[in-house]
Amino acid sequence: MFAEILTIGDELLSGHTIDSNSAFIAQKLTERGYWVKRKTTVGDDVKEIVAAVSEILQRRPELLVISGGLGPTHDDVTALAVAEALKKELLLNEEALRRIESFYKSLYERGLIDDPDLNDARRKMAYIPEGAELLRNEVGAAPGFYIQKGPTKIFVLPGMPKEMKAMLENEVLPRIAGKRFIQKKLLAEITDESKLAPILSEAIEKFGVRIHSSPKGFGRYIGIIIFGENEEIIENAKRFMEEKGIVFEQGW
Repeated sequence: MFAEILTIGDELLSGHTIDSNSAFIAQKLTERGYWVKRKTTVGDDVKEIVAAVSEILQRRPELLVISGGLGPTHDDVTALAVAEALKKELLLNEEALRRIESFYKSLYERGLIDDPDLNDARRKMAYIPEGAELLRNEVGAAPGFYIQKGPTKIFVLPGMPKEMKAMLENEVLPRIAGKRFIQKKLLAEITDESKLAPILSEAIEKFGVRIHSSPKGFGRYIGIIIFGENEEIIENAKRFMEEKGIVFEQGW
């Protein structure tokens, strides 16, 4: 199962904000058995977002998670851009409007804002593409939405990390297929990845695990992460590699 991630925001491209969202999303999707093939970042520009979404859909991943650009300001244009990319109308969602109204009333009652009324900027967040399903945001104002295009399930989430994480856990992961993978981190006492490569490939084919590797410890070790459906499969893959002469230390 293949997935792609699209993060949106000028602040990500300027370097003012580190894109932690894509790393979190990738981790959670990997744990669910998805192979994240690409992560893309574009700015708050309708044409750029439309182009990125259209390009991703041409690759026909099973899953696309988009984060960012759902807020009330002028540069929050993700919903509009996704609608254009899918050739859908952008429509006011009454349920979204009620949720947004309730959210701002709650802030007002807690003394956090001085005006609970809906204005045009707040109302803007209630527009989602025609045919999309609303995703509940229990942390912030902007709802997300879900829509499918061909084989691709598309989830669009806010960019605020706290909101995105809660929605990914509560709204996205329960809706997608896939087995939950676990992982084990090890250090291989070998300095040459080219000698390790054929052993990793053989373990992957033999046990159906996924393995990531990268040099660690100033050339003394290679870090390995084994992903598998259960501990037994992971241990079998580890034992197989040990029989091939790889010496492991515990996690890094």
